Amino acid sequence: MGSTSTCSVLPLLFLLAIVVAQSANAQNSPQDYVNAHNSVRGQVGVGPVSWDQNLAAYAQNYANQQIGGDCHLVHSGGPYGENLFGGSGAAFTGLDAVNLWASEKQYYHYDSNTCDPGRVCGHYTQLVWANSVSIGCGRVTCNNGGIFIICSYNPRGNYIGQRPY
Repeated sequence: MGSTSTCSVLPLLFLLAIVVAQSANAQNSPQDYVNAHNSVRGQVGVGPVSWDQNLAAYAQNYANQQIGGDCHLVHSGGPYGENLFGGSGAAFTGLDAVNLWASEKQYYHYDSNTCDPGRVCGHYTQLVWANSVSIGCGRVTCNNGGIFIICSYNPRGNYIGQRPY
């Protein structure tokens, strides 16, 4: 009887693993990143971004380099605009990253084109930078168990003295 129970449980465990993997992947697909970006951009009347496979390859390549470095949030220094996300203790998704960047909106003041003192809002302004029309993102789980996410933007934004839209 024990072996029969084990055999019937294995397919259920396999099915559960597939469902969990698909739900995690569902929030990390290219369309999920694009939809999350465009939702935030639409709130301020900025046109949509589209997924660019070359940007995605660049971002994923850089993300892959972070696996052994324990997810340190260091910019690539490349030719694109860039937002980084890092976290541990949960299976953070691309949607989580975009939501975090978007949460900086509360610190940004369009009229003066400034952030609240002591606050960061450059991730938000890159996200809604009107001239940035293409994105590509990458995500990895690092050796320390943390999650590293990067989104690259073309053309880059956040030019000093210019408003994002």
